[in-house]
Amino acid sequence: MIERYTLPEIAGIWSEENKFSIWLKIEIFASEANNKLGIVPAKALKSIKTKARFNVKKINKIESVVKHDVIAFLTNVGSYVGPDSRFIHYGMTSSDVLDTALSVQMKEAGELILKQLVKFRAVLAKKAKKYKYLPMVGRTHGVHAEAITLGLKFALWFDEINRNIDRLKIAVKSASVGKISGAVGTYEHLNPFVERYVCKKLGLKPAKVATQIIQRDIHAEYLSSLAIIASSLEKFATEIRHQQKTESLELEEPFSKGQKGSSAMPHKKNPIICERIAGLARIIRGNSLAALENINLWHERDISHSSVERMILPDSTMLLYYMLVKMIEVMDGLVVNKQNIEKNLNLTHGLIYSQRALLKLVEAGLTREQAYKAVQDNAMKSWKTGQDFRKLLESDPVISSKVNKSALNDIFDPKKVFKNVDYILRSAGIE
Repeated sequence: MIERYTLPEIAGIWSEENKFSIWLKIEIFASEANNKLGIVPAKALKSIKTKARFNVKKINKIESVVKHDVIAFLTNVGSYVGPDSRFIHYGMTSSDVLDTALSVQMKEAGELILKQLVKFRAVLAKKAKKYKYLPMVGRTHGVHAEAITLGLKFALWFDEINRNIDRLKIAVKSASVGKISGAVGTYEHLNPFVERYVCKKLGLKPAKVATQIIQRDIHAEYLSSLAIIASSLEKFATEIRHQQKTESLELEEPFSKGQKGSSAMPHKKNPIICERIAGLARIIRGNSLAALENINLWHERDISHSSVERMILPDSTMLLYYMLVKMIEVMDGLVVNKQNIEKNLNLTHGLIYSQRALLKLVEAGLTREQAYKAVQDNAMKSWKTGQDFRKLLESDPVISSKVNKSALNDIFDPKKVFKNVDYILRSAGIE
């Protein structure tokens, strides 16, 4: 369930009330521009600015008859303005209003998502610093590899979110473009000044070239950026889900008082928020594909993109905003089971230090091939029998003749992973 209380701010952007409010601003700003050009009389402009308003229910009722949303809107607004409404929408086409308003909505939604990304980044920085010296096993191919620290895992996510912030800023900037250039983009019945005036009032840039519409590669870039961010969140959520498996149980998403995990099994604590995030990412990725399909339209435009965008843009922005709210909640309340982290670090009886043993033997004078064979033989024996890897190395005549006890202590010290942690965090911008 997506809690409604998490979405009012961004949901309001996509409400009919807000959409029509933007449409009305565009029409009034265009009338102001045309007044400056001597097309709309001052008296008429005053009448438009004073009387222009709309009623959502009446617009929808008119649209049910005329089957055209902008005409229904203009008819409703005109009923309040009276005869001077003839100057509203002068020389314009429906998409001048629709596309410019959509750009405003995309810009507003993108800016709200950016705020959540910045909040999430701050949480990750805090966690990276808190756990920068907590050693844990690293895994490659799902198999224990070498030691890392939990802080480095969070630093990696911090760095990825930084990139997502940068790419969304670019996408929002690209999407912040309007057009008031008429039926096929030629300004035949409009002065380009009108477009410049309206766009400046709305915080947009005029489209350099347009047809009847703003070109949909812009929208595809925006939705692709949202899809990448959603995929990053899915990646983080999936990692927590793996770490919450009973066999590892190193990390757990928060489990609130009174919460229940299963109707059948009272012991269950399931990573339901992280699973929800992973699932919702699939919707946003699918929506980004639909946006790519919208790029290819007939000639100067067709309407096939419109019905798609009414779904994918509100859904994707609201879902991503929600996912960020929930991911912040997960990270804020993340349970770190230090005892299990330490237990799993030692689960393979020291095998995760095999590369250190290999390098010590190379430093002692063995060829890499000789050193590799000596270490691997003992590693395979440890895998098979469960014997302690260090003891096997100590009892191996080739290894013990080359590496003394002090060197062995150095090999099996998990804190050796700490030496470059601060360098990595500084490189990521975590101070």
